[in-house]
Amino acid sequence: MTPFWKLSAAGFAATAITFGPARMGFGLFLPEFRSAFGMTTGTAGLVSGLGFLGWLLGLLAAYAMTARFGPRRPVLFGLLAATAGMGLVAVAPGLPVLSAGIFLAMMSAGFSWSPFNNAVHSQVPDAARPAALSIVSTGTSLGVAAAGAIALGLGLSGVSWRIAWVVFATGGLLAALGNIAALRDVAGRPGPAANRPWGFLLRRAALPLYGVALSFGTTSGIFIAFAADRVEQAGGLPGIAPGTSPSIVFIGYGMLGLIGLATGRLKTMAGLAGLLRLLMLGSVLSLGLVALMPNSWAGVIASAGLQGAFVMMMSAILAFWSERLFPELPALSFTVALFAAAVGNVLGPAVAGFVADAFGAGPMFLAAAAVSLGTAAAIRTRVVTERPIPG
Repeated sequence: MTPFWKLSAAGFAATAITFGPARMGFGLFLPEFRSAFGMTTGTAGLVSGLGFLGWLLGLLAAYAMTARFGPRRPVLFGLLAATAGMGLVAVAPGLPVLSAGIFLAMMSAGFSWSPFNNAVHSQVPDAARPAALSIVSTGTSLGVAAAGAIALGLGLSGVSWRIAWVVFATGGLLAALGNIAALRDVAGRPGPAANRPWGFLLRRAALPLYGVALSFGTTSGIFIAFAADRVEQAGGLPGIAPGTSPSIVFIGYGMLGLIGLATGRLKTMAGLAGLLRLLMLGSVLSLGLVALMPNSWAGVIASAGLQGAFVMMMSAILAFWSERLFPELPALSFTVALFAAAVGNVLGPAVAGFVADAFGAGPMFLAAAAVSLGTAAAIRTRVVTERPIPG
């Protein structure tokens, strides 16, 4: 197998687990967690924010590990954290253990994605890197859709939600075993050394990257944490069993998110700035639909699908945009971009939970839509560049 396919497949599996059930599982099962642990929306926002904080800390640790040991060790650490965290959720007797499991599970996403920028940079030819990184990031789609399908099957059969988390933990262990072999060629191969201060990454030409990442993290974190719960609390989708609507949300999110595989091609057609505007407007429509049409099949599927496409394509863009701006520091630049997204992930759900408690879920989602709309309006073609930033 060529390095392109070996690393693409390994990264796809890693993100399928860590950005699928490990990162999205809390939102998918929030209605069950409400019932089992007596959670309010505000408490749910704090637990979700704690999980995203784990992702942020994982990003920083992953960069340090990649720089010292190469990309294989942080990826494996992340997959084992996902396995342990999802296992804790499966057996959680109360909110403290549940929170610890969510923290570990979501932390795994920080460890298991950015190292692939270094692996791909070192093993894959330049022309093929955007395609490889798009495949890696789009693993999330399959992971989310599979998690939704498992939750739906168990819900329809009346089996406990805890069984789903046992299945997820098993998947994490299998992905770890597969990555041990796939990343053998990059084990112990640190990426380019960060021999420049972090301030080098804060050049003016890179600020649009970080601003877009922050907005993306804020709104996507809110959707992940609360969209399925919004549909369920509004009465669910008509014609299906109570408690199964969240599964439909995440199946639609994951399956339609596979459009992320075409990110490189669409960027070539629309240009980076044009594609970013379209994606932000898609986020506006997604958040608006879940705010205003939570009981409509068409509205919910369109909302989930638009959000899935938004997240998968933005994830791919952050990967190759950061690599293009700072080709000498692929892992560090991607880590900083993801750090900006992670800050949004932490703050967005934490604030949104209390906004929803005070004003309702509908107004909260409309406020999130306004964030994406403002970002779309702020994007200027002349300042969005992919050209390497000179030292």
